[in-house]
Amino acid sequence: MTGPAGEVQAAPGLALYACSDATSRGREHVEPPPSDRTGYQRDRDRIIHSTAFRRLEYKTQVFLNHEGDLFRTRLTHSLEVAQIARSIARALRLNEDLTEALALAHDLGHTPFGHAGQDALGECMRRHAPQGGGFEHNLQSLRVVTTLEERYAAFNGLNLSFETREGVLKHCSRRNAQQLGEVGARFLHGGQPSLEAQITNLADAIAYNNHDIDDGLRAGLIDLEELQTVPFFAGHLDAVQRAYPAVQGRRRVAETIRRMISALIKDLVGETSRRIAQAGVDSPDAVRAAPPLAAFSAPVQEQLQQLQQLLLHRLYRHPDVLRNTTKAQRLLTELFEAYHADPRLLPRPYQREDAARQPRAIADYLAGMTDRYAIREHQRLFSMRDWPVY
Repeated sequence: MTGPAGEVQAAPGLALYACSDATSRGREHVEPPPSDRTGYQRDRDRIIHSTAFRRLEYKTQVFLNHEGDLFRTRLTHSLEVAQIARSIARALRLNEDLTEALALAHDLGHTPFGHAGQDALGECMRRHAPQGGGFEHNLQSLRVVTTLEERYAAFNGLNLSFETREGVLKHCSRRNAQQLGEVGARFLHGGQPSLEAQITNLADAIAYNNHDIDDGLRAGLIDLEELQTVPFFAGHLDAVQRAYPAVQGRRRVAETIRRMISALIKDLVGETSRRIAQAGVDSPDAVRAAPPLAAFSAPVQEQLQQLQQLLLHRLYRHPDVLRNTTKAQRLLTELFEAYHADPRLLPRPYQREDAARQPRAIADYLAGMTDRYAIREHQRLFSMRDWPVY
């Protein structure tokens, strides 16, 4: 939207530093603008209808999908991130539609079996394609929305707005950034993504730290005594016990986690507002040129790091979790090696005549698998249980 002198104005209800259709850098492939929704709403809708989004239902967050119906998956995690991120965006007068699109897209490229799968594919790519850029799940998410999705006749991928593609890419090596054009420029020349992307990254941390506590307690891998060594958790648990002395069990845990999420959101909004005012940003480009603006306050960041350290040592490195991690890494590595040794085992769309391009195609195929499909595919290739016994 432009003012009387042609200068860019904020869209109704949005801050000057928020992204809007009027300030968007557009799409790779020119399309007529939507008539009944904003460009970022179109992005969100395309993400929700993508094949990669549906697969998130059967991809591991921490606990394997078959271990229990109530544990988070990549899909439920993404929905929780979207809810938290939209709350933050609304408080800061940012673009909620762009924020939601980023939250729903941020894990589209994640492998089966969580970070264990990512580590296994990364090692396979380093071994078989040392110049091929390795494997990183948010770079794979960008690859999904720009190349791998096949839903439109006119282009590969989803043809999302620049701001959505920019925000999906949280980390990127210099070598990979050099191949990404404008989307990778900030990793070469410095700078930040939009504020919508910055708050979504932190909403991701709020979501996984708190729901991993919930899932870890439900699985019996951590207990309240351990968690009470972290002041942030202990303080909120004490407040719940004082306010509701008769409440026990799941309800007490749920109330504690609810309060922790609320406290983190409130702190993030307050600290980010302070930094925005201090920086005096008045446009999305000014946000990109400023230091990071979305942040927790120093005391809360320290408490959050204490919580993350406890989860790292007591939950993510719990023997039961590590056993499944080892199995998952071995499974994906064996699949990769089998496909690399004989690409004819792959579906035809993933077979490459150029051997140098084959490892990336294998990584694309494996990263797109759900947990249960990867397990089934491994059984097809390596199990002899279905063979007749003579």
